[in-house]
Amino acid sequence: MNPIGNTPVFLSLVEFMPESEKIRIAKVSTISAFLIVLFFTIGGNIIFRLFGITLPAFRIAGGILVFMIAYNLVRARKSHQHHPTEEERPSLPSSYEEYEEKGAEDVAITPLGTPILAGPGTITTALSLVGKKAQISNIIIVIAVFGLVCLMTYLCFIYGEYIEKRLKPSQIGIMTRLMGLILAVVAVQMIIEGIGGAIPQIIANKR
Repeated sequence: MNPIGNTPVFLSLVEFMPESEKIRIAKVSTISAFLIVLFFTIGGNIIFRLFGITLPAFRIAGGILVFMIAYNLVRARKSHQHHPTEEERPSLPSSYEEYEEKGAEDVAITPLGTPILAGPGTITTALSLVGKKAQISNIIIVIAVFGLVCLMTYLCFIYGEYIEKRLKPSQIGIMTRLMGLILAVVAVQMIIEGIGGAIPQIIANKR
């Protein structure tokens, strides 16, 4: 969930809309992204039990997935998980009249709410941070942090045109690469914790 990096995507999707609709789209997309993360954060423990998933396995798989996204960010390449191909992308309206016919949710929830904001990397990170035990303190911290990021994203969307004018493409690229580097470190840490938790389980199963 990259507030600065996703702002140009938002602007490209709402460029033909009046200011009131841009605000509405920003609000609906960030709220829907937060609700998606909230659902997986609270229901993570149930998901683990339902599919018989161990936390180490999830952290290793999630770390690999998050690292792939981070790798693309560091190289300033669009992540396939967040930027679908033209064939996969839903048909988006090209004018405000067509947009009114399709409805606000077409753009706000898909592709903005998901997968651009609450994509697989975001959901995986939330589930991994909460952990299998799903302690109340962990859940509250994760929800609060993602809520703050969603608020930052909303502000970036609202003031997107101003930010785009003030920041050069090279500056946006530097910030995107920096976020990618931080995300890569998070991914590696997830993999390390996953391997560290898997080894005792493997030894215990052999006994």
